[in-house]
Amino acid sequence: MLDAVMPTYARQDVAFVKGDGSWLTDDQGRRYLDAVGGLAVAVLGHADPALARTLAEQSQRLLHTSNLYRIPAQEELAQKLTGLSGMDSAFFANSGAEANECALKIARKFGQDKGLAEPSILVMDGAFHGRTLATLSATGSRRIQAGFEPLVQGFVRVPFNDLATIEQLAKSNKQVVATLVEPIQGEGGVRMPDADYLPRLRQICDAEGWLLMLDEIQTGNGRTGHWFAYQGAGAAGDGADAGASAAQEGMGAAQHGAGVLPDVVTLAKGLANGLPIGVCLARGAAAQVLGPGNHGSTFGGNPLACAAALTVLGEIERQGLVARAGALGERLLARFRERLGSLNVVKDIRGQGLMIGIELADPCGELVGKALEKGLLINVAAEKVIRLLPPLTLTDEEADLLATQVCELVENQ
Repeated sequence: MLDAVMPTYARQDVAFVKGDGSWLTDDQGRRYLDAVGGLAVAVLGHADPALARTLAEQSQRLLHTSNLYRIPAQEELAQKLTGLSGMDSAFFANSGAEANECALKIARKFGQDKGLAEPSILVMDGAFHGRTLATLSATGSRRIQAGFEPLVQGFVRVPFNDLATIEQLAKSNKQVVATLVEPIQGEGGVRMPDADYLPRLRQICDAEGWLLMLDEIQTGNGRTGHWFAYQGAGAAGDGADAGASAAQEGMGAAQHGAGVLPDVVTLAKGLANGLPIGVCLARGAAAQVLGPGNHGSTFGGNPLACAAALTVLGEIERQGLVARAGALGERLLARFRERLGSLNVVKDIRGQGLMIGIELADPCGELVGKALEKGLLINVAAEKVIRLLPPLTLTDEEADLLATQVCELVENQ
């Protein structure tokens, strides 16, 4: 039957049929500890009972109407997300790539409205923003782009975490109207910028009249120990501040006054714990750019997806999972650094909250299969980085088991 599926993935030879919290069970009855979380999607783990009830109840009431009409759940979700994020308004789509497409269109029209015939958007080496033609063009990977030329024009690429290059470019290129950046590069290998990177980038955007657009597809929804990674920007160190996280558990950036406030932020992945949804949030001038007919989505913001997202956000708050992600991240980083930090095969151990990367000196893609044999699901990004994105509901015991198994994999390299 697999022959009928386009071979766009190098799939592992395992089929999961059931989930329970941080665990998946395959069609042979074997259980696996999930440290991939559907690539940062399963923030509540698998088969969450509150979400299951919501899906059952909403599916019996209403799945879809159309954005030609008001959708109460969408309006409630927009209100919730703008409150958490400090943004003014939301556009709902079906994925992170679609959310980023909306952000790119906002930037283009923002520039056109300023009288620029060919506005440009600043993007970063090593970035990943999606696989549509525009987000593919914004992505900083020639391997991913190869074979799909001609790429969409209007992007200016600079090194990640390099403010000096951006400052120099601002003096010479007057077509730039916005910058799109991940607070932590996920597909790029859990690459973290210096503590002052986003605050200074905010200052540059203010001085130049650019929009600061943040791709929080992977870092949002509490994963880094903050609702949004930008809310912790500027803090010292690379571990999440669990105390600060606890203080802002139900508060947005505008309310607690911390971090950096972007003009546009995109969100997806864990927002509905597996149901397709994406959102582009904007504030100020950026929130006024698009009008009727400028953008749309047939399925975006439908009643089922929005009801699911509202339940997910409610459960994150009820269970205190933002602070929990920060505390568990510190626990795991400490374990990894203690046991692996002195090994020659380990180049770096980094992360924030439950977004952790262990960079090895050599390519380590084979560890995915070896971990699978041990009943553990991991991911390797940028060829050399073990990337861990477990559910935010991970228990202390599961975190310890995860640390032990990953350490054994690395030690046996």
